[in-house]
Amino acid sequence: MAAIRFTPDVESLAPDEAETVAALIEAMQSISATTFADEDKAIRAVHAKSHALLDGELTVLGGLPPELAQGLFAEPGTYTVALRLSTSPGDLMDDHVATPRGLAIKVFGVPGAQLSGSAADTTQDFLCVEGSAFAAPTPKDFLGTVKLLARTTDKAEGLKRAFSATARGIEHLLEAVGTKSGTLVALGGHKLTNPLGETFYSQVPVRYGDHIAKVAVVPVGTLADLKDEVVEAESQNFLREAIGRTLATSGGEWEVRVQLCTDLEAMPIEDASVAWPEDVSPYVTVARLAAPAQPSWSIDQVHAIDDGLAFSPWHGLVAHRPLGGVNRARKPVYEALQGERSSRSGCPFHEGVARAAG
Repeated sequence: MAAIRFTPDVESLAPDEAETVAALIEAMQSISATTFADEDKAIRAVHAKSHALLDGELTVLGGLPPELAQGLFAEPGTYTVALRLSTSPGDLMDDHVATPRGLAIKVFGVPGAQLSGSAADTTQDFLCVEGSAFAAPTPKDFLGTVKLLARTTDKAEGLKRAFSATARGIEHLLEAVGTKSGTLVALGGHKLTNPLGETFYSQVPVRYGDHIAKVAVVPVGTLADLKDEVVEAESQNFLREAIGRTLATSGGEWEVRVQLCTDLEAMPIEDASVAWPEDVSPYVTVARLAAPAQPSWSIDQVHAIDDGLAFSPWHGLVAHRPLGGVNRARKPVYEALQGERSSRSGCPFHEGVARAAG
């Protein structure tokens, strides 16, 4: 099937979207205020704890067909990137409280027209997490999940750790009968596996130049061998330590793959909870991502990436504009939270012009 061409009318706004966004900002800010009081430091309201902070390169492949040679991927080339591996909660917890993982990518030195709010920059962000579909179909449904997370922020870590172990057991039983609970995983039911073996997805669609797509980042080579590898859970930062042991000696490689929208009914824009069928439109490799052997955690990288950078799906090219209600909600929510974090830290974020590829 042919790739659907992007037109503005592929999106449709809910009549109460503004009210939902305002409630999302309020719920997220309550998480941020709680963790700021606990940590005496401004941290992210989601994905607060990072497990790896890396420098790397993105290499766009040559010879792509026209429908895939779009936006950032229109021409072959190599770009410097910053990578941040994290887990989803807004508080800094023991890794035994096992929650979904995320991979944030910032590409530097990107040519082309930028989205409103990042017009002075030359970067492209991709924010990916585990699972090919978002946990909620709409911003209003997502608001319910955020309110639940806000109520669990700042609860006793020992209780969270005990609940996480219980949730993992229940999740194992659910998977054994062919189902899965996104809520249980979000609240701590994730398996204690190595994040380097995970495939990460944009989950929600973006404009892909003339078309529409979702993005996946897939481990290859030695990282692919780490899929489902259970990590020895000894210290409270055992995920960071496991990642560090691998990347210090061999580095890592991923493929960036794109799934084009070919059917707006089977691949909806406004229902983020639908996994687009891969038998209808498979993910196709358009670039390679590589992090050379390096320390995956250092004070310099904490300052440069964890504290010095802000990641948002709305940092980037017009050609990769985020689409759908969940993405539309993320723009004002991210702007509010990032402004709050910058104000509390007393330091503005920098898009890292000095990192641009030469």
